[in-house]
Amino acid sequence: MFTINENYLKLQGSYLFSTVTKKVAAYKSMHPNKTVISLGIGDVTLPLAPAIIEALQKAVAEMGTKEGFHGYAPERGYDFLLNAIAKEDFAARGCEISPDEIFVSDGAKCDVGNIQEIFGTDNLVAVCDPVYPVYVDTNVMAGRTGVYDKALGTYEGLVYMPCTQENGFAPKLPDKTPDLIYLCFPNNPTGAAITKEALQKWVDYANEIHAVLLFDAAYEAYITEENIPHSIYECEGAKTCAIEMRSFSKNAGFTGLRLGYTVVPKELVSNGVSLNDLWLRRHGTKYNGAPYIVQRAGEAVYSEAGKAQIKEQIAYYMENARQIREGLIAAGYQAFGGVNSPYVWLKTPDNLTSWEFFDKLLNEAQVVGTPGSGFGASGEGYFRLTGFGTHENTKEAIKRIQALKTK
Repeated sequence: MFTINENYLKLQGSYLFSTVTKKVAAYKSMHPNKTVISLGIGDVTLPLAPAIIEALQKAVAEMGTKEGFHGYAPERGYDFLLNAIAKEDFAARGCEISPDEIFVSDGAKCDVGNIQEIFGTDNLVAVCDPVYPVYVDTNVMAGRTGVYDKALGTYEGLVYMPCTQENGFAPKLPDKTPDLIYLCFPNNPTGAAITKEALQKWVDYANEIHAVLLFDAAYEAYITEENIPHSIYECEGAKTCAIEMRSFSKNAGFTGLRLGYTVVPKELVSNGVSLNDLWLRRHGTKYNGAPYIVQRAGEAVYSEAGKAQIKEQIAYYMENARQIREGLIAAGYQAFGGVNSPYVWLKTPDNLTSWEFFDKLLNEAQVVGTPGSGFGASGEGYFRLTGFGTHENTKEAIKRIQALKTK
């Protein structure tokens, strides 16, 4: 008789954002005349930039010709995109990353979830708390986490690094010695950023204990302050201890196109085995490459027109984040983030739990956010709002949230 992967049974409920979607759908069905504004899921709302559309249309036309047709993409990605990434994302910031250390994929979420496959199941994993759920859930599926403690809201086999208001939502070095460490900066969900000096400490620590840093830089394009690194490879020694994941979803609006990439330096080895080689083997076996037309669209992100147009879009979302943060603070809420990130992290009022505040916001203001507890135990009592809405919806949502304080 067949058996199942029982690690899946350790997962807690449904995926966080699926639960949010179901609750919102249920409310809408019961209140069809109410206008619900979502500042919850981090999906973009602006259309693709003109330079990207032009590149897509040109690539589609090529695919309709004998000379321009493209089938399966190269395992790592097309050279035109790999070279653009190496030049614009890394060389321009003084980082020596070669094209054969870059692996193009259909999004950072997939890479963040799949990267753990090249590591042994006996590795001890450390995560920030609160944390993007994919980091935890994929390790649960792989069998690295042990059982879930409902009272503590944690898995017994994980090392949790609390990110709280007291430590500026930046983790301290863990008490236990982990093998794999997930870091995300600018952070999802808290919106916190980390200085280059602070990140260098993590790189030095990882090299000292022979651990690997899995660095999620999906929101680097939203950094506004100086001395906040856009890549972990800006830190000395990072190429011997760090893997970096990037996304085209947030910086260029590719949530519907799907494109991202992972950097695995050649210097990163374990007992003489290259992690670059392992990831290439996994990539080539389980993935057939991002579509040619999407990679051409990705190339356009680095064109002069593309960079200018995307900069305007990022400014648009960051203006939303500013209005959310300042509007909340003006109404008496404690709010964080929104400076180097499109996310604003707020303390729930009146000692409400995260889900109680979610229900209050939905039922009384028809605004949707994301409960902090869905990101981990240290997220309880907090709430995430995103700047990815329209200006009009963002202004209206803040007005509604402010009105709750006067009731």
